[in-house]
Amino acid sequence: MTVQEFHFCNWRNLQETRLIPDPEMNVFYGDNAQGKTNLLEALWMCSGAKSFRGAKENELIGFHQKSAKLTMDFISHGREQRLEYKFGEKKEILLNGVEKKSASELFGTVFAVVFAPNHLGLVKDGPAVRRQFMDFALARLKPTFQNLEEQYNRALDQRNALLRELYHAPGMEGLLDLWEDALARLGSTYARQRQKYVEKLTPFASRFYYELSGQKEELGLTYDGAEFSSDCGGYEKLIEQLKESRATDKKLGYTTVGPHRHDLDITINGISARTFGSQGQQRSAALSLKMAEAEVLSEYFDEKPIILLDDVMSELDSSRQDYLLNKFSGRQIFITCCDPASVLRLKQGKCFYIEQGELCEKTVEA
Repeated sequence: MTVQEFHFCNWRNLQETRLIPDPEMNVFYGDNAQGKTNLLEALWMCSGAKSFRGAKENELIGFHQKSAKLTMDFISHGREQRLEYKFGEKKEILLNGVEKKSASELFGTVFAVVFAPNHLGLVKDGPAVRRQFMDFALARLKPTFQNLEEQYNRALDQRNALLRELYHAPGMEGLLDLWEDALARLGSTYARQRQKYVEKLTPFASRFYYELSGQKEELGLTYDGAEFSSDCGGYEKLIEQLKESRATDKKLGYTTVGPHRHDLDITINGISARTFGSQGQQRSAALSLKMAEAEVLSEYFDEKPIILLDDVMSELDSSRQDYLLNKFSGRQIFITCCDPASVLRLKQGKCFYIEQGELCEKTVEA
């Protein structure tokens, strides 16, 4: 996918502009709070996703304005297309002149992957962030996965509710068999989907990290729930684990085993990136996961997503910055940064300076 022209009007603090990006590398630089991230956010929301900053839609509209509008001319699936996306009291989405009922319908036509500072949590934070990463990526690839996730969570809620009820009605313990059967059946399929995704993700993430580190370090990924996959007799193993944990779960009032507790282990040269990785290594590892997500997406849909990298340069040394800016071809990338020195490393593409929401293209000196 390639964005040919992007027009935004009344979007946050950005002044109305028609952006004509380079088909490959685009760098946006300027001080903090000038509008760089707002621009990436606008591009991201055109893919049908919610704000990666968790903003509500009314927060996306410029001050003292009633509505905002994004218009994107792009190439996807080998043809020129147009998206018109209006935010305000009435939300309107037109794709090639055809109205869409919801933003989620844009996915499958508009493809994007975003890396933002909060994605450092993929390495630095607890397991919940990594589970969310795997599940969000799977839901984009397979619409049926979201239904599986919802069914599993319903069965989990039922078992948890019953565990709490047993304190007052111990005679109901026999009902646990029903919900444990459902959890094991759904959970083994859940674990299988995650394991298959990690298997696809790993070679892309490992290769990207190896090149980014100057071929000095190796990234490893392991899904710790692989043994509970339906390919490995996961149903029987989960049933056994659920029964073994009953006594503990009754005391705690919730289920302590299953896919909702699994994790994605990330290592650098065989050592935990979360515990022992430097700031630069952790940022590189998180970035590698997101770039690998883009590769899997591209392979699945036969369409390369645009890459949105927000404040990605900080805490990366000069060689890693140079790799990001100059070693890619065949896909469109949008990068934001604060340090003008980073822009000087750009050998080919376009760079734009943003100040108080105003966008100005600057000449790149080869």
